Amino acid sequence: MESKKARNYIYISLLCVFLFLCIVVSASVGSSSINPVESLKLVLNKIPLINRVIDTTDIKEIYEVIIWKVRLPRILQASLVGGGLAVVGCTFQAVFRNSLADPHILGISSGASLGATIAILSGLTLNFLGIGIISIFAFIGAIATVMLVYKVGGLGGKIITTNLLLTGTAIGTMLSSVISLLMIYNRDNLEKVYLWTLGSFSSANWSKVLFMFIVSLISVVILFVFSRDLNVILTGDEVAASLGIDTVKLKNLLIIFCAILVAASVSVSGTIGFVGLIIPHCMRLLVGSDHRLLLPFSYFGGAAFMIICDTIARTIAAPTEIPVGVITAVFGAPYFIYLLYRNSKNGKF
Repeated sequence: MESKKARNYIYISLLCVFLFLCIVVSASVGSSSINPVESLKLVLNKIPLINRVIDTTDIKEIYEVIIWKVRLPRILQASLVGGGLAVVGCTFQAVFRNSLADPHILGISSGASLGATIAILSGLTLNFLGIGIISIFAFIGAIATVMLVYKVGGLGGKIITTNLLLTGTAIGTMLSSVISLLMIYNRDNLEKVYLWTLGSFSSANWSKVLFMFIVSLISVVILFVFSRDLNVILTGDEVAASLGIDTVKLKNLLIIFCAILVAASVSVSGTIGFVGLIIPHCMRLLVGSDHRLLLPFSYFGGAAFMIICDTIARTIAAPTEIPVGVITAVFGAPYFIYLLYRNSKNGKF
């Protein structure tokens, strides 16, 4: 037991170090390459106490602007979104007891996409506290979709998961068709809408980072608090009820905070698939199915994975930027096919 605990501490420490290295390397690459050591100094120079021993006088001022005004907001936003989606995917897979569940299963991304589409077609250029109108409309659309799914699917019965899954799928499909109609009748903005739905962090700024940080902090902490209960849910509702857990209320609470986190993520980045699907499975192979470990591992793993994908997206075809959703799909789709094959082989369908 002690050796397993020590091993897990080593794993989480290595994962945190890997995440930090991803941040430094990502901050170094781009149209203007910066020495990784200089990038590290510029990042650490803003940290109290540490900045007293960091000398940046020999580093060009333009590099500091590039790091802190352009790259770091994007990197941090990618890490927050990636970590959030991975944690939500991990939670949904436990709540719905479905290994193929992902953060977009309730139609949230379709609602956000519809809100963003309306904002793009309206031509409005307003912003609130540094957050653009597209992100605001996307967040409103996502939250409205969740409320609609709850209203139609109902939350009072024991068939909550079945109702919500079917309702989310139906409403998501309906909203996607509405988006398609809007795109057909507004061809001038077709490309902009389409690219937004593929996901990107090109519009990242510190206001969005702060917004995502606040939402992530609240939602992720709540999910972590109930990590032990997630373990019990996996054993069945009857067993959970015998241990004094109100499974209906617990699932509703978890779904609500997951939905808010997904809504915030999609509103600032667009629709990015597969992160919430493949990362929990990869971490499960590493640390097992105990959600007290699986949730934090999934968060840090998702953050690192998203930073890597975004770095590839903005550099592999520079100066053209590839939507990050395309990169995550390249990694995620083959693994998704593998999961389908494995589950069908084990008779889970």
